[in-house]
Amino acid sequence: MESASHSIHRKRTPREQEVAASAAGLRAFTRIAEAWGLSVAEQQRLLGLTSRSTYFKWKKDPHVRLQRDTLERLSYLLGIYKALQILLPQAHAADEWIRRPNEEPLFGGRSALERMLSGNVADLYLVRQYLDSQRG
Repeated sequence: MESASHSIHRKRTPREQEVAASAAGLRAFTRIAEAWGLSVAEQQRLLGLTSRSTYFKWKKDPHVRLQRDTLERLSYLLGIYKALQILLPQAHAADEWIRRPNEEPLFGGRSALERMLSGNVADLYLVRQYLDSQRG
C-alpha cells in the first residue's frame, strides 16, 4: 500500500508536466473551438499547424507533447476566451463577438477572428491584450 501512496505523491517529471499541460490545453481548445464554431482549417491556423494529419493525431493522442509555440498559442486563446466570458457574460454574445466586424484600430473593420487567423502568434497576443485592456 505504501507504493501506491508514494506514486500518488510523486512529483511529475518535466516531460510529464508538459504532456499534462498539452492534453489539458487541447481539451480546453476543443471546447472553445466548438463554442466559437471554428472549422478544422481555422483551428489548425490558430494552432499554427499546416498539416491536417498532425492536427488529428494531436486530437487522438492523450500523450502528445506540444511545442512551446503551440502552448503559447493555446495560452493566448484560453485567455481570450476567459476575457470574453468576463466582458460578455451571456455565452452566445461572448462566442459571437470574435466573428463580428470591429471598428477599433486594432481590427480595422475586420473581426477579431480574422485578425487571429493571420497565423502570427503576435496577433493572438494583441487580441488578448486588447480584451485585457477592456476589462480594466
